[in-house]
Amino acid sequence: MNTTDYINQEYCYKIIGIGGDRSCQELTNFIHCRNCPVYSKIGRNLLERTVPENYRHEWSKLFIEQRRESENLTTTATLTVVIFRLQREWLALSTGVFQETISPSLIHTVPHRSNQILRGLVNIRGELQLCISLTHLLNLEIADTTVEAFSPIVYPRMVVVEKGGSVWVFPVDELYGVQRFHQHELRDTPNSMTATTQNFTKGFFYWQDKSLSYLDEELLFTTLNRKVWR
Repeated sequence: MNTTDYINQEYCYKIIGIGGDRSCQELTNFIHCRNCPVYSKIGRNLLERTVPENYRHEWSKLFIEQRRESENLTTTATLTVVIFRLQREWLALSTGVFQETISPSLIHTVPHRSNQILRGLVNIRGELQLCISLTHLLNLEIADTTVEAFSPIVYPRMVVVEKGGSVWVFPVDELYGVQRFHQHELRDTPNSMTATTQNFTKGFFYWQDKSLSYLDEELLFTTLNRKVWR
């Protein structure tokens, strides 16, 4: 059967063309089905086909529902956060303070100043920024065994945060990304948390079968500005 017999067929390219057994004689001339006028005609027929019954109604209904969901989302208090892991703890911080994430950079210690919280300085595109250990600031327990990662491949990162002109950089062991929660999903801080971590936490969310601590960015930046250079 030659190519002409397939002109009115919808799937000649899948049968004798590039997606089939490639027995079409026209492939010698056109190399690929997309260069063939038969293939082009199939595309035109697809675009010019008769609109199925209720097609417009179904799509109109879908768009109306999506619009209603969007309106409900904007009227309902939501919290948009960046989720990351330090040691064994999963934490969340408002997206409003995040500037960027970078690959781990060399930390230059500051003579007579560097300590467990203030690690030193890192070069961010030619500008030196203060690098801190959020793990030590929150007094998190250092994991003595390998921590099960959320993702199959984990890339350590440094994150850059800024608020009111105050910029800080800190390493994270795992970075999940951005997540949105409704305000009513925020729960009171459990008593099982360490006193230090509890002080910096507004509450927590249930997320991916994990307890996710939502950090108080106001207190975090105020404390860093007050304590780091003490």
